[in-house]
Amino acid sequence: MQTIYSFKGGESDSFDKEQKFLLHSLDNIYNLYLLLMSLLIEVQKRAEDHLEKSSKKHLATKEDKDPNKKLVNNQVLLMLKNNMLLQDELEEHKINNWELDSEYVEIIFREILASDLFAEYMQTKTSTFKEDRKFVTDIFTEIIAPNNKLYDYLEDKNITWIDDLPVVNTAILKLLRKVKEQSLATYFLPKIYKDLEDKEYAIDLFKKTLLNQSKFTEIIQEKTQNWDTERIASLDNVLLKMAICEIQKFPSIPVKVTINEYLELAKEYSTPKSSIFINGILDKLVKEYQESDTLNKTGRGLM
Repeated sequence: MQTIYSFKGGESDSFDKEQKFLLHSLDNIYNLYLLLMSLLIEVQKRAEDHLEKSSKKHLATKEDKDPNKKLVNNQVLLMLKNNMLLQDELEEHKINNWELDSEYVEIIFREILASDLFAEYMQTKTSTFKEDRKFVTDIFTEIIAPNNKLYDYLEDKNITWIDDLPVVNTAILKLLRKVKEQSLATYFLPKIYKDLEDKEYAIDLFKKTLLNQSKFTEIIQEKTQNWDTERIASLDNVLLKMAICEIQKFPSIPVKVTINEYLELAKEYSTPKSSIFINGILDKLVKEYQESDTLNKTGRGLM
């Protein structure tokens, strides 16, 4: 949607630059994932550093000399820290942000120490893997994911990350909630695409929308003759073209799925009334295709 929206050329113009940006932004989702996973590792390292410095204080208390090492020894955090495959990925993708921007690690670490979650977790000195997993999941959910300063930092580093953040946060939480003691090192190295078809879908939707934009524009104009074209939001035009492209050019995608997806995009990114407008246009269009038997859908239940 964003890449098509930013494209100002016609069907005969090259869109290699835009396609490259699209694929780069998709690949960057994985970098965001790695960055947030590395933040959890840095929290564990910061906890180690905190204990070491406390024990060496000139007027160290009894607690400083014999500290509760539960956070340092959290089994899930250690699993991440000692995962050599994950470490290799961090090096290969040059994810070293927290070395230069350690203040954000400090912000997260201090919020963890000040939280009720931490106070409750540290009431005992030992814990099961299940308890360690719950604690890491909870701090990610309540402290890391909603942190405004971290949000601003990520937005500053990569403008596309803000739209990717909810997806990445959800993926991380899913992995954390289901990790087991016996999980393999590859468990924390998910693939950005489910399969090759998944990646090809993004490229095909991008290309087919741009290559047929004149045709889709005519269809939209036919269905909006009573509308002032200047009052139709530019983004609504983009969403309608993409939706029509899916309906016409992607036989395996159910119509209901297409409509629901674009209504959600409209609610998230366009005007308050955009979803109603888009739903009305697509509903009329689909009914026409059904009546003329030109709805190109294969498989059962795709109408």
